[in-house]
Amino acid sequence: QGQFAESGGGWVQPGASLRLSCACPDHFDSVYGWAWYRGAPGNQRELVAGILSGTRTHYSDSAEGRFTISRDSTNTVYLQMDDLKPEDTAIYFCNRLRSPRDDYWGQGTQVTVSS
Repeated sequence: QGQFAESGGGWVQPGASLRLSCACPDHFDSVYGWAWYRGAPGNQRELVAGILSGTRTHYSDSAEGRFTISRDSTNTVYLQMDDLKPEDTAIYFCNRLRSPRDDYWGQGTQVTVSS
């Protein structure tokens, strides 16, 4: 495939957890790292969490302490989201951490947090 493929979203109540998964596109160069982004309807995407091919990770202020990004040997990237809040509601996408490419955006996976 030519895009990241996101999955694992759903509708949960505040305080619940979700684990998102993302499969890399073909020919992905790991030197750029991996990242999760999110966007609400009508809003631009924002960086949520990123991880380089080494061990360094990065989190947005809103994700810090609640979300954890990781990857496995197949270059599948995960986002463990705990203590979800209504403001986390968005479509979540994967892309490069460095220099994200427009043609790598997939359909995303919808996360809805509400009572």
